[in-house]
Parts: sequence; C-alpha cells; structure tokens
Amino acid sequence: MGKKVKRPPMSRSENMARIRAKDTKPEMRVRRALWANGLRYRLHVRALPGCPDLVFTSRRTVVQVRGCWWHQHPGCVAAKIPRTRTAWWAAKLQRNVERDTQADAELRSAGWQVIVIWECETKRSECIAAVVDKLKRS
Repeated sequence: MGKKVKRPPMSRSENMARIRAKDTKPEMRVRRALWANGLRYRLHVRALPGCPDLVFTSRRTVVQVRGCWWHQHPGCVAAKIPRTRTAWWAAKLQRNVERDTQADAELRSAGWQVIVIWECETKRSECIAAVVDKLKRS
C-alpha cells in the first residue's frame, strides 16, 4: 500500500467556481424523467425573465429546478448560511431569492405557468412524477 498524499484544502472560491449553473444533477434528473414521458422542451431560454431551465412553449409553462442552498429553499436543512462571512452570504442568497421572485412574477404576468422543483425533491421519484403529471394536464 502506498502512502496517502495529503492535499491542501480547497479554498471556498475554488469550490464555488466549480459549481455549475446549467446541466446540474438535479436538472438532469428532471430532464430525463420528462423526456422519458414524451415531454419535449427548450433549455435555458434567455429571452424569458430568469432564463428558465425548461420551457414548454406550446403549454406556456416553465420548470425551474432550484438548488436548495443557492435559492434558500424554505424549511430545507440544506438552506444554511455559511459560518464565515455570514452577513455577506446572507445578503447574496437573499438577492437570489428576490431575483427568483421577480422573475416568477414577470413570467406569470406574461401568461406563463411557473413550476418550481427543488433540488431535494428531485431525489424523490414521486415529486418528479407530480411535475410530469402537472405538465401532461396543462
């Protein structure tokens, strides 16, 4: 057996730089389920407020797959504020929540139905099935 090499801890900046905005695991879970059920969509339409993750143009419906931490899922254990630079992180995450609320309001006022599925919900197949059912009914 070889000796384990100890690596220096990754800085928060390096860690945050690796977090993607598109094609995340939760988003891919939802996309695969919708595609398997015959629901076709457009991805990340920049012309719409908030650049929704999945857009069903003919149904005038968008699906937002939101990360529990980044978008501060109410009541979720993953929505914790870091212990360092607490005020800065709280303000940043609050801006994300406000931006989401504004984008959702603009979409609804333009006649779009907005479906939000949270990262923690994508791990449960019944939650994804509920989104599929809602889309098939619309």
